[in-house]
Amino acid sequence: MQYVPGTLGGFRGVRAELLIALKKAPHPLTAKELADRFGLTPNALRRHLDSLEAEELVSHRREVRGVGAPVHAYALTDAGEALFPQGHAPVLAAVLQAVRDTAGPAGVRELFARQWAGLVEGGGDRLAELPLPERAQLVAELRSSQGYMAEALVLDDGETAVIREHHCAIRDVAARFPEVCEAERELMERLLGMPVERTGHLLDGCSTCEYTARARQPDAAAAPRPTMSPLSSTSARPIGAAQEQA
Repeated sequence: MQYVPGTLGGFRGVRAELLIALKKAPHPLTAKELADRFGLTPNALRRHLDSLEAEELVSHRREVRGVGAPVHAYALTDAGEALFPQGHAPVLAAVLQAVRDTAGPAGVRELFARQWAGLVEGGGDRLAELPLPERAQLVAELRSSQGYMAEALVLDDGETAVIREHHCAIRDVAARFPEVCEAERELMERLLGMPVERTGHLLDGCSTCEYTARARQPDAAAAPRPTMSPLSSTSARPIGAAQEQA
């Protein structure tokens, strides 16, 4: 059973898990794809999807995927996306605008650095004693508790960890204040104790915000590592995603 965010409090069971699965998916999913994940028949899933579509939380479109008849692929509507928290965006945006007007972009980053300072100071020593996979998992759990639906993965080399955030709790604010995203990357570096690169960004059209941390930096002359795509990587394994898979 998956963790259900508080904003989905009116939904239970398969309906709640369907909404989360569609939120986390990098592309629209068919009833068969969803049925395979949940261990149900496509017809059983369609009844739930039809119910969510009637509530205008889910919509479908016809897609051609290879040979054969078109399929119906399902995704969240704007109303469905709104079920996931946005962190009091209007109030936060007004505060950040005032800070930017008086202290510039650096002031916005400093504001978030101060807000998160307690997290770093309180857990930094403990995290530093742990191997990278465990550090990444704890950071993912922390971000999930803040509404970011995060999960952690580790490459087979054991020296590269990836944290993926399937939801941005302040997306509308981040679109206006990109300094927030840079402050988040800096937070990841401080918590993990090593350089962190943003390798995916929701605001750039990616399905997740993705942060990659490497215990050992690659040789500058070496060929770049291919970017991993969510849900299809063969070079990484989950290390206890904060939202368990159904």
